[in-house]
Amino acid sequence: MKFGIIVFPGTSGHDDVQHVLQNVMQREVIKLWHKETDLSSFTTGDCLILPGGFALGDHLRPGALARFSPIMESVVEFALKGGFVWGISNGFQILCEAGLLPGALLENKSLKFICKEVYLKSLTNHCALTSNILNKEIPLRLPIAHGAGRYYTDEQSLHQLQSNDQILFKYCDEDGNEEEAANPNGSLANIAGICNAQRNVFGLMARPERATEEELGNTDGKILFESLIHTATNLVES
Repeated sequence: MKFGIIVFPGTSGHDDVQHVLQNVMQREVIKLWHKETDLSSFTTGDCLILPGGFALGDHLRPGALARFSPIMESVVEFALKGGFVWGISNGFQILCEAGLLPGALLENKSLKFICKEVYLKSLTNHCALTSNILNKEIPLRLPIAHGAGRYYTDEQSLHQLQSNDQILFKYCDEDGNEEEAANPNGSLANIAGICNAQRNVFGLMARPERATEEELGNTDGKILFESLIHTATNLVES
């Protein structure tokens, strides 16, 4: 499985993601500048990652300008063919702006930038990103760093997310309880991550690349990279 990391002006998480993929997960990585449009070297068994940061600035809305970068038309086409696309933090915002994921990421309820570790509980194993989470009762501890991470969507879309098992993660306390106090940004229904109906496009506000090595004191994020690689590899070999 090969990974493409899309870099926009203002992207800041690309080197962290590249380090994890290359040095921790031992995978081939290609950085893609936002003005590129040729994704012909990637197959549907590969994954494009839109990392965190401030792609083309937040002057209108986070991700609203990056959504119109030349590469995004190719990203949409790649996703529609079944290729894996993962938006992390700002990348999640871009995918919502591009219509690859439903809903929007609004300013945090506190109107403050939040940078800390939070707890997330997985709601499903029926997704490449969560397939290796064997015990969903034990929440993951992952860092967040965002000023606009409050997930919102309309009532009909929320019902579809729930009925289609598309909600990947919810904010919770360390015991797995979905309490308001454990919701750092005011997200609707404590939603922290979702996937599309076809289950090949993922959005997550947390930053798993910052929790993959013992030196960082936290390896909970590594399981998401392992899950994705494991599932994609099995699909290619089957």
